[in-house]
Amino acid sequence: MSAGAYIDEEQKSLSEVHSSIPVPAGASFLRKLLAFSGPGYLVAVGYMDPGNWATDLAGGAKFGYSLLFVILLSNLMAILLQHLALKLGIATGKDLAQMCRDNYSRPVRWVLWLMAEIMIIACDLAEVIGSAIALNLLFNIPLAFGVIITAADVLIVLMLQKKGFRYLEALIITLIGTIIVAFGLELFLSRPDIAPLLAGFIPTVAIFSDKEMLYIALGIIGATVMPHNLFLHSSVVQTRAYGRDLRGKKEAVKFATIDTVIALMGAFFVNSAILIMSASVFHFSGYSDVADIDKAYELLTPLLGTSLASIVFALALLASGQNSTLTGTLTGQIIMEGFLNIRIKPWMSRLFTRLLAIAPALAVIIYFSDFGVGKLLILSQVVLSIQLPFAVIPLVMFTSNKKAMGEFTNKLWLKITSYVIAIFIVVLNAWLIYNLFLG
Repeated sequence: MSAGAYIDEEQKSLSEVHSSIPVPAGASFLRKLLAFSGPGYLVAVGYMDPGNWATDLAGGAKFGYSLLFVILLSNLMAILLQHLALKLGIATGKDLAQMCRDNYSRPVRWVLWLMAEIMIIACDLAEVIGSAIALNLLFNIPLAFGVIITAADVLIVLMLQKKGFRYLEALIITLIGTIIVAFGLELFLSRPDIAPLLAGFIPTVAIFSDKEMLYIALGIIGATVMPHNLFLHSSVVQTRAYGRDLRGKKEAVKFATIDTVIALMGAFFVNSAILIMSASVFHFSGYSDVADIDKAYELLTPLLGTSLASIVFALALLASGQNSTLTGTLTGQIIMEGFLNIRIKPWMSRLFTRLLAIAPALAVIIYFSDFGVGKLLILSQVVLSIQLPFAVIPLVMFTSNKKAMGEFTNKLWLKITSYVIAIFIVVLNAWLIYNLFLG
């Protein structure tokens, strides 16, 4: 289907909220930016979820500020890929799952759908573990009960989306604000040295010569670029009622990209803050082996001399995990409807996709409780690494296709950059998986 083709009701992504948020015609730049602001923050949640915390904590504790450059690099890659995802949704009127369904043979799309469902389960595993750990640290609630409590987020999604998609976005943005304020306080309490901190954003030869540093650096990149966000963004950007003509789409791409850059810079701050806090508190105190979230929680109070540091850390973790499960529920619906073209009542769709994701996650946590929640977090990131090429490669191919994208086809420089990043991600994840199992 061409970029300007008509999309009927059955083809609309998240049809119950499609074009539900008005964009004021002839409004000022700021008012239009506010109208388009929201989808970028839903996406940013995935870049600061509990799965990122383990690699950031390990990187800071082990190597100080040296890996801040890696966080910056991975964030720039994420911005580019999310720009492609939002552009795909706006230009074609379809999300990434729908494009895969309409452009690949039945065997291929069934494989891609299966991979996408595994991806959602892996995402949920990291997110519910993060929330369950936070509830355990704050209120001593057993992990399994914490998972069940976290699963109730589907009710929140249903309630808020019934009121309007803006309410769901408002909750997400509020939780992100909570995380940012919490880590702003953590940075204040940890008092990092500014000069070495700034030097950490400059790449060093040690990142490539030190095998352990390289491994953690690659782990940070692998944990940062999240495949489910590409499906999510290509859909939720269509909730705005922008003009579906060429001019309206160009304006939508511009404002949605600005929204994305601002939101992902917030995620960049959070990931950097976790690593900086870990470096200033643990690395320079001789605790270079800290990598688990619960161990970091226990050490923050004695090392910083205040219980506030540990409480704020756990509250930020709870906000991060709960935020991620909210967007994970939404992504599950997008993937099921997009790949299978199933149209059922929204509450049934959300409940089904939530159970499909949460049941395996709960089973894994109960069955492998002795394995350690820290290792389960790492396992979830490995699974996501395996899934990443199945989302990135189709995205780059579709956005580089003139027939699909029309005026919005990737320019030559963007096409080359996108393919380089896609190849880099594939090689990176293959290397990580090889080293995990055979290295």
